[in-house]
Amino acid sequence: MPDPVRLPYSQLDQLPDRDPEETAEWRESLDAVTKAAGPHRAAYLMRRALEHTARTEGTALPSLLETDYVNTIPTSAEPDFPGDEALEARITAWNRWNAAAMVTRGARYGLGGHIATFASAAWLYETGFQHFFRGKEGTDSGDQLYLQGHASPGIYARAFLDGRLTEEQLDHFRQEAGGAGLPSYPHPRRLPWLWEFPTVSMGLGPLSAIYQARFNRYLEHRGIKDTSRSRVWAFLGDGEMDEPESTAALALAGREGLDNLTFVINCNLQRLDGPVRPNFKIVQELEAQFRAAGWNVVKSLWGRAWDEVFAQDTDGALVRRLREVPDAQFQTYATRDAAYLRDHFFGADAALRAIGRTLSDAKLLELFQTSRAGHEPRKVYAAYRAAVEHKGAPTVILAQTVKGYTLGAGFESRNANHQMKKLTGAEFRTMRDLLELPIPDSALADGLVPYRRPAEDSPEMRYLRERRAALDGPAPARKVVAKPLPMPADKSFDALKKGSGSQEIATTMAFVRLVKDLMRDKETGRRWVPVVPDEARTFGMESLFPSAGLYSPLGQTYDPVDRDQLLYYKEAKDGQILNEGITEAGSLADFTAAATSYATHGEPMIPFYIFYSMFGWQRTADQFWALADQLGRGFVIGATAGRTTMTGEGLQHADGHSHLIASTNPAALSYDPAFAYEVAVIVKEGLRRMYGPDAEDVFYYLTVYNETKVQPAMPAGVEEGILKGLYRYQEGARPQADSPRAQLLASGTAVHWILEAQRLLAADWGVAADVWSAPSWTELRRDALECDAARLDGEDRIPYVTRALSGAPGPVVAVSDWMRAVPDQIAPWVEQDWVSIGTDGFGLSDTRDAARRHFGVDPQSVVVQTLAALARRGEVKPETVKEARERYGL
Repeated sequence: MPDPVRLPYSQLDQLPDRDPEETAEWRESLDAVTKAAGPHRAAYLMRRALEHTARTEGTALPSLLETDYVNTIPTSAEPDFPGDEALEARITAWNRWNAAAMVTRGARYGLGGHIATFASAAWLYETGFQHFFRGKEGTDSGDQLYLQGHASPGIYARAFLDGRLTEEQLDHFRQEAGGAGLPSYPHPRRLPWLWEFPTVSMGLGPLSAIYQARFNRYLEHRGIKDTSRSRVWAFLGDGEMDEPESTAALALAGREGLDNLTFVINCNLQRLDGPVRPNFKIVQELEAQFRAAGWNVVKSLWGRAWDEVFAQDTDGALVRRLREVPDAQFQTYATRDAAYLRDHFFGADAALRAIGRTLSDAKLLELFQTSRAGHEPRKVYAAYRAAVEHKGAPTVILAQTVKGYTLGAGFESRNANHQMKKLTGAEFRTMRDLLELPIPDSALADGLVPYRRPAEDSPEMRYLRERRAALDGPAPARKVVAKPLPMPADKSFDALKKGSGSQEIATTMAFVRLVKDLMRDKETGRRWVPVVPDEARTFGMESLFPSAGLYSPLGQTYDPVDRDQLLYYKEAKDGQILNEGITEAGSLADFTAAATSYATHGEPMIPFYIFYSMFGWQRTADQFWALADQLGRGFVIGATAGRTTMTGEGLQHADGHSHLIASTNPAALSYDPAFAYEVAVIVKEGLRRMYGPDAEDVFYYLTVYNETKVQPAMPAGVEEGILKGLYRYQEGARPQADSPRAQLLASGTAVHWILEAQRLLAADWGVAADVWSAPSWTELRRDALECDAARLDGEDRIPYVTRALSGAPGPVVAVSDWMRAVPDQIAPWVEQDWVSIGTDGFGLSDTRDAARRHFGVDPQSVVVQTLAALARRGEVKPETVKEARERYGL
């Protein structure tokens, strides 16, 4: 029976060994070292050999996924520190104080705020502000900073020292209702001159940062903007890395060698309620993940106080002990006395006890309570310098800190510190003494902790201004300098407005044709950024492949299998299409980077993100909210829309609710066009509103269908109705002067159903029904809500939907391929009797006709519902409804 531990075979067995005797000698040497000096010595020698081969030209060996629990950069290899450490320490102390004061002062109103996160990460930020983070006052875009949301008090404190915020503004932290307050977290929509990227919905920051770095390269490769000096910095918490989005795109960054990207993960070993990995080691786990994805990993764990202790570790006992102790135990070590540390940590074996005997109690407390690399500017500087100098791969810095550092024993490493929102007077005095701040006791006497800033001509303030000037101005900062884009020529839109003649085309194809024409525009064509998660052919976009090309930083290194076909798969370094594979999250992160390029880089881009509509809003609604917060602009296209248009696909593919989800996002202008000309009108207006002289911070959501229909020419005078959300498309013929009347409203593909219902009502039942197209139920509702609010202020405003339907006789029957709640949005403002018909429930696999009959939205069902509404009004006999049901087999 084979050894259950050692495999009876090796991958190398399939390769010829040209010198088995030499191989045997290597094995024997390793066995001899193991027998004489122990397995740890053998492992050490093997790792030294592996490092040597990695530096030897022509030797290709896989690197280790995990290294010892020590710093990547030895103290002896650290670069010279270029700054004034004493001045930077005083600046950091003031930041710590003001951040804690701001949150504590806000606690008077029960507003809360987070203190412990910034306290642990203060030096991670300050070292960047003093030496690395480039602002936006230079000739390029500067750096892009994704700052940890819970550290925002520290960033506000830094902006206060910069002179960009006042004490009054700090005192309005989390008090925004009056219009002058500071948002709780990085929210560009709330504070657009400071914040660039919303990050507090954890997981979205790291994902967005990767695609931002990738989009920077895209702009450069396409010749739109030189972004070679821009670096993306993402500051993350070790607990945040549990979010699936945090690690979803690591392989992309490694695969494309995004050396313009640095992750800084604050490893204080704590998440919101306790240890990140109580029984394991989060740093080691993250190292393995990032190394496996092709990242350069820099571990910055221990402060200089550990150097002399490591120097005594001649047989590796200390390193082994550090590696085996779980994170929750390290958290405990940071709060216990020297006797506990001496017994529990150094008492593990004889070699450790010998080291422990050389250490004083004060030294032990320093090691475990304060000496972390993340709290020492020289260590942080060395890690950052290594990151910016590394070429060919992104870098992650795993920096170990103590959560709540400098806030006192009541905060440091405590499980509850995330929920602790204020310091007591005694704790502030302790903090003041620790930070050596010149604040007298008298200033703390009334319980309202003061803000403090050095004098404008002080060495600290002069130093701060000099450093930021050298780095191109303050950071973080958001600056919009982009100029409006010229409108494309009308001919591209006019083609759709003329209709398709006798040809049947789907609205999906109509949109693709329009964009293809717009991408040829001399002024704005190159600014279009098509984003698609792998189903471009499903949406009829393969015609763009050879003309626009698919972006790849490597170009095309292979001969495509369809090279001899007209619409072959063409990749190019300057390719325009971002074809992301099966990742809606990644595609939307791409879209966001492009949609905010007007601010990030001063280069307005026109992204359109087209996706299988069921897998858009439902899957990534949180990212859409972040897109709105980041003031993104562009077109989001839900293709293959509706619950009954995807024949045979079934429950998980049938979208009947994305418009309801989209309606919750105030920045999303949602439309469900029925005809190609409606698509043209909406896209043209979208370009004007988002890229014209009075650009608005909105984005458009259009649903388009794969059901082919003859596209009619646009009737005269309907543009306003299309954009507002409702217009009468076709008036019903009146069989007799006293014929009952009804109003049929529909959006998207359902307009075709009510057109047939209109015919049946007139031919079979003598009912005259007008057909209305409702391209946007949501925009109708928003207009009505604005009118309601205006009436409360004394204005006499009537909602557009009420005015449009005013005087229209008969009941209103609203039909759509969406759940009834979508058209029901406008019901309160419709004066007529209201009936809605929709596709509530789960989707199912069948033909379109069968699915529509199942949901009761086919033309015959619409007829019966209309007759029932008329019967309730006494305008047709009740038995007519029964007769119609029997005739149509319902």
